[in-house]
Amino acid sequence: MRARLGSFAFAALLALQKTGRVMAARMSRRRALALGAGALLGAPAFMRAARAQGGTVYVNSYGGVWESSWRKAFFEPFTAQTGIAVKTVPGVSFAKLKAQAQTRHFEWDVVNLGDVEYAQAVLEGLLEKVDKEAAKTDQLPPHMVREYGITSYSLGTNLVYRKDKFPNGGPRSWADFWDVKRFPGNRCLYDRSFTCLAFALLADGVPPEQLYPMDIDRAFRKMSEIKPHIKVWWREGSQSQQLIRDGEVDMMAMWSARAVDLIDDKVPLEIVWNGAEIYYANLLVPKGDPNAKAAWQFCNFVAQAKSQANFAMLLPYGPANPNARALMSEARLRQTPAWPENEKVAFKHDAAWIAPRLAQLRERWTQWLTT
Repeated sequence: MRARLGSFAFAALLALQKTGRVMAARMSRRRALALGAGALLGAPAFMRAARAQGGTVYVNSYGGVWESSWRKAFFEPFTAQTGIAVKTVPGVSFAKLKAQAQTRHFEWDVVNLGDVEYAQAVLEGLLEKVDKEAAKTDQLPPHMVREYGITSYSLGTNLVYRKDKFPNGGPRSWADFWDVKRFPGNRCLYDRSFTCLAFALLADGVPPEQLYPMDIDRAFRKMSEIKPHIKVWWREGSQSQQLIRDGEVDMMAMWSARAVDLIDDKVPLEIVWNGAEIYYANLLVPKGDPNAKAAWQFCNFVAQAKSQANFAMLLPYGPANPNARALMSEARLRQTPAWPENEKVAFKHDAAWIAPRLAQLRERWTQWLTT
């Protein structure tokens, strides 16, 4: 136990026990991981500080190949360079970020969320401002440094289909995806409101440059057409891979990097960039996190060109640091959202328009799914 707490915190805990002031309390998963069964939810400030300075950064993880790639590209090299360990906490969601910022009970220090969630989190005051000294922002390209986050990579959500199910060619647009007569088969969509609503409008003939301001009623009407044909609404990247790998679905909306990972593993998939959703992800630290300084150190490491290139070669997300591109093969870069030809036929959300409406969109989406 002394090894987990450190000599100062261990002695303090013994003193508290002697005076009868140790209180039984529920432990968050984070504290259990950091201190073991002797941790106290109501521990004094100096003990929380000792835990925060214990040399570990906790990252909220998407799991699967994302986590294994981050481990090789970011976690292990960062630990080797700084001595700070990195551990993961599964299950990424905006609700968890909000709960941590409001309750000050922290399971993790860093989460990677898209532009829309970033804008909403800023509006709701849920984020720590970037610590420019700890994050060494003067070392980074200016466009990567935001007031409350550091841009990590670009991500594509694409129409993907199994080539063995469509030997004569599969769907090439969201209009085709909606065409269940020409392209029969099991379908799957990502359970994210604004993503699906944008796809629905594209399927209904709205040009990408006219998606915003979004006609929400029209989008929901179009979604109701495809709803009976959706077998699964996936929520985790690893789940999406399993569904199409096993042939449970024939076509789906999925993250491009996850699809490339399956193609590398000989799964017969085709990735369609026409109408793909491209958005940037951002490294964020919840407001009030006592481990923020170490978290921003980790964010700086992730943002470095070499680190980003190493990650993109493992899993083809688009590096936000442009200097990473020269360190990658052209073949790999072509598989990412950062390739110019992919960007030309894709679209990006208007995060500033969505953010103040996102809570209402999610509520309506949830009601729509369950009726």
